[in-house]
Amino acid sequence: MTLETKNQLNPQPIVEEWTPPLPPTDLIFDDGEPMETYRHRLAMNLLIDSLDQAYRDREDYFVGGNMFIYYSSTQARNRDFRGPDFFAVLNVQQKSTRQGWVVWEEEGRYPDVIVELTSPSTAAEDLGRKKEIYEQIFKTPDYFIYNPFNPNSLRGWRLGKHFKYEELSPNEQGWLWSESLGLWLGTWPGLLKQDQAYWLRFYTIDGQLVPLPEEFERLRAEQERLRAEQERLRAEQERLRAEQEREKSARLAAKLRELGLDPETI
Repeated sequence: MTLETKNQLNPQPIVEEWTPPLPPTDLIFDDGEPMETYRHRLAMNLLIDSLDQAYRDREDYFVGGNMFIYYSSTQARNRDFRGPDFFAVLNVQQKSTRQGWVVWEEEGRYPDVIVELTSPSTAAEDLGRKKEIYEQIFKTPDYFIYNPFNPNSLRGWRLGKHFKYEELSPNEQGWLWSESLGLWLGTWPGLLKQDQAYWLRFYTIDGQLVPLPEEFERLRAEQERLRAEQERLRAEQERLRAEQEREKSARLAAKLRELGLDPETI
């Protein structure tokens, strides 16, 4: 776009280049608002930790929770914060300095997966305005909602034709498939930080629960213990076999001596 102005002494119009305003730099990354409940925070951290575990061999993703996503200068100036409870962006460089996700600093990349941990007070927003923004502006391929206090509340959508969300159908376990992550999302009954609930967890394509880092370490320690026990049993079997061979040789030598034969010369 150009702007034209006329100089009184020169009738020829002067063309001035128009440059768009720079994006704001005074971004806020914490509005001081806590999550809905302590269980909601536990549920968020569980998803983040388990995805980190599932992707432990990858260095091309970012996962965040309850972090602002800035996607336009207008939104930033209006303080219209967007902070999904959980989101993942794939095929991006890992950085330790991100306080939030600023789209114009990330080559225009938006989240590939968003999970909102909903509640009766936020359900209308999660199913309404937020869902519309994630569909029409973010164009996030996978969107899920779940109420940690209601094990039957899991719902999900996949961006389909004409960039419209199409609701996903659950499998026999009630899980929903995340095409972007290559993982199932489903409930898991268990105790977490002294809170017994149906938690939202990731499952592998063949139905194996993705462990938390501490669960993975316990499993690895147990595998090491079993491996050491197997080695001990194998060594004990070898010792017993050697002992049996020695006893067999001793009995044979005694029999030969009874027959007046020298075992050493045979």
